[in-house]
Amino acid sequence: MNKRRLGLLTGTHAVNDLYQGLVPALLPFMALERGYSYTAVSGLMLAATGLSSVVQPLFGLYADRHPRSWLVPTGFLVAAFGVVLAGLGGSYLLTWLAMVLCGLGIAAYHPPATVAARAAGGASQKAMSVFSVGGTIGASFAPLLAAAVVGAQGLSHSYLLGIPALLMGLVWWAANARSAPATQPAGGTRTRQQPMAQNDWRAFSLLVATIVGWSIPYVMVLSMLSLYVSRELGGSPFMAAAVLTSFTAAGAVGTLSGGWLGDRFGRMRPIRSGYLLAIPMLAGLVAAPSPVVALVCTAGLGVAMFLPFAAQVTLAQDYLPRNPATASGITLGLALSVGGLVSPLFGLLSDAHGLRFTLTAVLCVLGVAALLAFQLRNRAPHVPSATAAAYPAR
Repeated sequence: MNKRRLGLLTGTHAVNDLYQGLVPALLPFMALERGYSYTAVSGLMLAATGLSSVVQPLFGLYADRHPRSWLVPTGFLVAAFGVVLAGLGGSYLLTWLAMVLCGLGIAAYHPPATVAARAAGGASQKAMSVFSVGGTIGASFAPLLAAAVVGAQGLSHSYLLGIPALLMGLVWWAANARSAPATQPAGGTRTRQQPMAQNDWRAFSLLVATIVGWSIPYVMVLSMLSLYVSRELGGSPFMAAAVLTSFTAAGAVGTLSGGWLGDRFGRMRPIRSGYLLAIPMLAGLVAAPSPVVALVCTAGLGVAMFLPFAAQVTLAQDYLPRNPATASGITLGLALSVGGLVSPLFGLLSDAHGLRFTLTAVLCVLGVAALLAFQLRNRAPHVPSATAAAYPAR
């Protein structure tokens, strides 16, 4: 395990997913300051995640064939620029296009960074969970950062949200300028390991269907939770931000716990138990009579939904050992993007029947995903070359 490299990649993941988390965190402020409806808010979520679902696998294909280290910093810098532009944009069209730009940056980052993290961590599920939790921690700080910058000073100060990406870009440049030239293989080519390993597209397709069933509840809870607490349960803006933060922060606990369970009992244990435990937690959120009860249920839901996260990433790569970046692009793209594709439909449902009714509908989707999760089967691990994946060609 290359702990130094894994730590650097974990830091970039935190910054990248900070901007992914800022998208839903900024939506209540945009709705308040610009008067957006539920449908308009869902449209912005679609802009940030819909195109990403299409292009992230394409970035994965590119990373498998032509590895480039600049995709990692370029991804989170473009995502940051999109968020800043969305906050400063006056018209809905400009805001929507800025959200698209943010989604493109996120899409470019994940496939190469995930393959490099797997190489740095070896076969350990804990290592992948550490990398994954970096993103979860970054996303958990997004509501607090949005409240501190935008809530206190308005959307006109959104330019301050770009500072974390600029700082991490400097750290990435300094770290690679010092270590990459001495470690990169001649010609910058990528070495394949276990050349006889075959892709199992049938098993991978089942995993993709399971993640689709995960993504819809995840995205809808993430995008509507603050509005649900404030409008349906009568909570204060601070309480709404606290509940959203508890969801993403609890996800960090779930991700690390899932990595520990995966190393100790096999990675199918956290996958199946996570889906199973998420059902009563989401049901409790739907039936919550007060913001305090919603806070407790949301924390439990965050832990449960993220127990399978690291295991699903490595399982996807092992289902497609010849195309690990493509596997990462499809699964991580679907993990957030398919839910975004259907979010306008749930936004219309919310406008017509209320947020509690919508959360009941996504609870049914989560139940289907749990059934699919129990049909998944394990596969022998296939770890990419540490040198080639961690220090790809420029």
